[in-house]
Order: sequence, then C-alpha cells, then structure tokens
Amino acid sequence: MARCFSHSRTRARRRCPRPGGAFPRSSGPWGCSSVLVGVISDTHGVLPASIHEVFAGVERIIHAGDIGSQAVLDELEAIAPVSAVEGNTDGGWQHRPLPGRLTVTVDGVRIHIGHKLPDLVRAGIPDGVEFVVYGHTHVAAARDIDGVWYVNPGSAREPRDGSPPSVALIEIAGDRRDVQHVYL
Repeated sequence: MARCFSHSRTRARRRCPRPGGAFPRSSGPWGCSSVLVGVISDTHGVLPASIHEVFAGVERIIHAGDIGSQAVLDELEAIAPVSAVEGNTDGGWQHRPLPGRLTVTVDGVRIHIGHKLPDLVRAGIPDGVEFVVYGHTHVAAARDIDGVWYVNPGSAREPRDGSPPSVALIEIAGDRRDVQHVYL
C-alpha cells in the first residue's frame, strides 16, 4: 500500500473540484479537467513493482535521470510517453543520447527537467516555467519558491533519508497545481 504526502497551490480563486479520492481525472462544473504527470528518478536500472499501479492514468512520465537501463524507459513508455534526462550514472546503454536538461509543456504548463538542481540553477531556469523537476539527492522534496515548484521525487530504488522508495505525481487542474509524493 502506497502512502502519500501532498502539497498544493492555487494560482487564482477558481478551483476545480476533485471528487472521489486522490488525483482522479475529472471534469468539474467549470469545465476543468485534471492532468496527471508521473515523476520518477534514480531508478538505477530497476523499477518498483507497483509503478504500473501508481502511474495508472498519467498522461506523461518524467524521469529525472540515473535511469540505469533502456528496459526502464521501455517499461515506462508502456504506461505513458516519457520525457527523460541523463543522470550522472547514465551512459552507454541508451539507444539514443539523452539531454542533460529538457523543458516540456504539459497541458500548457512548462516543466524544466534535469538531474542535479545546482546544474539547472547555474544554467538558468527558463522563463515561464512552473515546475523544476530534479533528482540525484535520493531525497523527496517539493518547495514553491517565488511561484515555481521545485520537485524531487526521491529515489524509486535507493532513498538516502531513511524514507521508503518514492515517486511523485503532479496534478494540473485549471489554475491549481498539486504535487503528491507517493511512498512505495
């Protein structure tokens, strides 16, 4: 059974209701639909057995590096399209080179991805980004700094802070942004 810890922010007063539990895909009375993004990092070649259940219904998966094998990306691709960056332990196994950092847009929301947060900050966070996703530390974190969410899903395989392995879910629903860590 997965345990969850949730953070949220609403950019405006209008909220889309979430009936029926954690992050269901729904349409509220204002026509807001909820979009889910699965976030994972530091798998080091092995996915947790529960990943299909946890990421069921996501529209995109972001892997923030230290993937470890093409099989990990292939299995994630069977769930949803994957945007991935190279981590410091990746190299040589990829069918195609992975970028060191990447910006994707999901439901109009820009998400900047890299493995090490200090490298992302040094390179500069692109304008208009609402989420910065990173890994490397093996410690789950989510902080809203000046209107930008900095999200580390933790490690899906080898957490370093005494917590169980974890991933994150980002929900985009109208003007609301939610981040939920799921401890596997």
